[in-house]
Amino acid sequence: MSTTSDSAVRAYLDEHRAAFLDDLAEWLRIPSVSADPGRAADVRRSAEWLAGKLSATGFPTTEIWETPGAPAVFAEWPSGDPDAPTVLVYGHHDVQPAAREDGWHTDPFEPETIDGRLYARGAADDKGQVFFHTLGVRAHLAATGRSAPAVNLKLLIEGEEESGSPHFPALIAERAERLACDAVIVSDTGMWSKDTPTVCTGMRGLMDCQIDLYGPDQDIHSGSFGGAVPNPATEAARLAAALHDEDRRVAVPGFYDGVVELTDRERALFAELPFDESRWLRTAHSHAALGEAGHTTLERIWARPTAEVNGIGGGYQGPGGKTIVPSAAQLKLSFRLVAGQDADTLRKAVQEWVAARLPDGIRHEITFWGATRPCLTPLDHPALQSVVRAMGRAFGKKILFTREGGSGPAADLQDVLGAPVLFLGISIPSDGWHAPNEKVELDLLMKGVETAAYLWGDLADNWRSA
Repeated sequence: MSTTSDSAVRAYLDEHRAAFLDDLAEWLRIPSVSADPGRAADVRRSAEWLAGKLSATGFPTTEIWETPGAPAVFAEWPSGDPDAPTVLVYGHHDVQPAAREDGWHTDPFEPETIDGRLYARGAADDKGQVFFHTLGVRAHLAATGRSAPAVNLKLLIEGEEESGSPHFPALIAERAERLACDAVIVSDTGMWSKDTPTVCTGMRGLMDCQIDLYGPDQDIHSGSFGGAVPNPATEAARLAAALHDEDRRVAVPGFYDGVVELTDRERALFAELPFDESRWLRTAHSHAALGEAGHTTLERIWARPTAEVNGIGGGYQGPGGKTIVPSAAQLKLSFRLVAGQDADTLRKAVQEWVAARLPDGIRHEITFWGATRPCLTPLDHPALQSVVRAMGRAFGKKILFTREGGSGPAADLQDVLGAPVLFLGISIPSDGWHAPNEKVELDLLMKGVETAAYLWGDLADNWRSA
């Protein structure tokens, strides 16, 4: 058994909190902005700093994994128990760009604690949530008297997440044997609110494209030729208008094939959340909610596939009028995918849908960018239940469930490693990811540490993967 005493964990955290926060502040001072080529040395310095700190934590194996872009950090700590599950923690050490003139009240790379909040770029996204695992595993060991974690613990902390993870799929495919695990813990996520701790159980995938339409070989006079030749701008508008039916369902044939529908239990769990639609609309800077008929707002953004027109253009856009039939137009579309959908199948469906709707005289090209797969963990998965129990012990509250409407690299790990993805994060919406004055609530950060301290023992005691 790997039972962890709550009082022993909390005593350890109280004793080591100050040193932990000092170390985190040191890491946050490294401006590891992966999108800025001028910061490449800082991104590398961040990886080296983390590798050194993981070694000091006790991980017997720490390595910097090179990619064609920024380096990732890998660490491994075997449990010594041949029956123990193997868990891989994923996060990232790169951050978004930030400068004081963007509207920061403090220097984004000089951490400051104000009213129990630590302000710095990366405080929540994602250095703070990566770093809580270092103190969490030490508290786990101190409270259980173990010399190694109760699970086989691995960490993979990438350096290009804020740049779209361009080399991440290749990295995990190349290193799949080293990364082999029974479950993946993603600590690059958040909770519903400070007073409502939650666990995310799924993330949507993403597929996006640009459709270029070509008509006349040049812009032509709308009086002499308009109404008698096909207009690519008109056809772009017709495509956009045809993307949804009268119930706001995506009209591409086969789009919903295979979609994993919400269960009655999942709908009920969503309904337990204290959702205030008027407040949500203010956050969305929108004046009304609108979407697929028969579903709530939360269901639409978490559990339903969607299609959006991201941009549409063509022809004259300057001041005044210019009476032409334009020679070209463009349409940019994005599709959020849910469990059961396959991006390769949907690419073909979109291509066939576009081709079938365009008249003779309109040539077109479709460019698809990289796709991200959706991921979903069943509510009754034993590893997910361990996360919920550990979090419940730390927060002393019932843990509710959410999903994530956005997309991320978690599904790549699920697909390549064949392991369920579980989300463990303590960030809240007001933390301001990617925004000026990003911060993390220190009390919540310590709850993340405490959750991690309980989690490894709970997994070892309650789950033996086949």
